[in-house]
Amino acid sequence: MATLICGSLAYDNIMTFEGRFREHILPEQVHILNVSFLVPTMRREFGGCAGNIAYSLNLLGGDARIMATMGAVDAQLYMDRFASLGLSTEHVRVLPDTYSAQAMITTDLENNQITAFHPGAMMQSHVNHAGEAKGITLGIVAPDGFDGMIQHSEELAAAGVPFIFDPGQGLPLFDGASLRRMIELATYVAVNDYEAALVSDKTGWSIEEIASRVDALIITRGEQGAQIHHAGKIEEIPAVTAKQVLDPTGCGDAFRGGLLYGIENNLGWATTGRLASLMGALKIEHQGPQNYAPSRAEINERFKQAFGYDLP
Repeated sequence: MATLICGSLAYDNIMTFEGRFREHILPEQVHILNVSFLVPTMRREFGGCAGNIAYSLNLLGGDARIMATMGAVDAQLYMDRFASLGLSTEHVRVLPDTYSAQAMITTDLENNQITAFHPGAMMQSHVNHAGEAKGITLGIVAPDGFDGMIQHSEELAAAGVPFIFDPGQGLPLFDGASLRRMIELATYVAVNDYEAALVSDKTGWSIEEIASRVDALIITRGEQGAQIHHAGKIEEIPAVTAKQVLDPTGCGDAFRGGLLYGIENNLGWATTGRLASLMGALKIEHQGPQNYAPSRAEINERFKQAFGYDLP
């Protein structure tokens, strides 16, 4: 069983503002917004949705196959990392004369984030073709170049491969018609609560109508857990209390790694959602999107501690 993870690969430049954004952004002055935040700490991390999701799935023992584009100017560092993790780069295409995607993320003391994103090679993600990947039994179309997200969704559906549509940060690129098409193609849709409201507004479909068009609609709700809408019912997924809350960057991607593992292994929605919730909590306890590294035994133990039963 192999899972194709279509999405971005990026370097995340993560900075911390030792204050609160809300104390420096005046609602009555947003039309002339001009603010500067001093960020005394900065680090560079491996990121991008495809890289983060694959990392989470790989920790669980899943076979993650990344489909993405990188720029030749700076790709080698990430390619070396894939080799060290044992992750396949068969479907990672390195493009000449361009940079890889870069995110500049500033987080305040309340874990709010402001992000600037340079897409770089990601904008040419459509040069990859999901239909050409062999041995794939599950997929996810995560935030990427718009043309690539459209194309990969169409190709996975045409190949009969069930997949999660995860618009995430790419949601502003979609209009109502294109969103409705993606939902109709997808087997599952995964969004956070804000994105769910936006998808509903853009498509003109209620949450219930969206859920009726897919096998499952997964809505994450931060510290309030998650909801999985399936077969006309809602599975309430509790949040896992983290030992410490250090950095939310990549938590949603870690959650999706757990989702993919649970779906691939037929764990059922109650357990799949709880495993995904745990992966998000494990991530938030560490700085950076790919610096948590529990063993599978440790994951199993934390799961039992959190939910009172063994992870299958």
